[in-house]
Amino acid sequence: MSSTLTEQDRLVLLQTAREAIGARLALRSPHYPAPGADLSAHCGAFVTLKIDGRLRGCIGHITSPRPLVETIKEVALSSAFEDPRFPPLRPEEWGRVRLEVSVLSPFEVITDVNRIEVGVHGIMIRQGSHSGLLLPQVAAEQGWDRDTFLSHTCLKAGLPRDAWSRQQTRIEIFSAQVFGEKE
Repeated sequence: MSSTLTEQDRLVLLQTAREAIGARLALRSPHYPAPGADLSAHCGAFVTLKIDGRLRGCIGHITSPRPLVETIKEVALSSAFEDPRFPPLRPEEWGRVRLEVSVLSPFEVITDVNRIEVGVHGIMIRQGSHSGLLLPQVAAEQGWDRDTFLSHTCLKAGLPRDAWSRQQTRIEIFSAQVFGEKE
C-alpha cells in the first residue's frame, strides 16, 4: 500500500480485527464495519496481540492476493488462535488484549545494511530454505541498534547471528504503517 491510511481506515481495520476475534470467542457471527475503498488494496499485514504490554500473538502475511480488510480478518484470527508460540486465546483474556495492526509496504532487496533505519524499516532475511522477519517497531521497542536487529532477524530465521553478513543471504527491507488500540 503506497498511500497513508486515513484515521477512519485505521479505525475500521482495528474494529475488523477485534470483531473477528471477539465473534470467534463468543461463538457468534461477526458484524464487521463497512470498509472504505482504500481497504481493497492488496498488501501484506500483521496483527499483534498484547496483554499488559507483552506479546500474546502475532501473525501476518508479507503479501496478500486478497483485499487488505480480508487479510486483516484472517491474520487477526491466526494471531489469536494459531500462533505456535502461544496457546489459543481464552475468553477470559479478551478484555485485556490490545491490538496493533501493521500494514506493510512492498519489500526492497538491499546489499548495503547501512540503508536500514532502525524504527523505520522492518527486515526479512532469507538464506536457502530459511527466512525470518521482524517488524519495524520490534527494534525500536527493544532498544536495538542495526546490528542487533539484523542478528535477531537471523535467529528468527533459524540462522547463525552473523548470517546477515554472508553473501548468500538475501536482505529485504520494508516499512509499515503501525497503529493500535489505546490502553
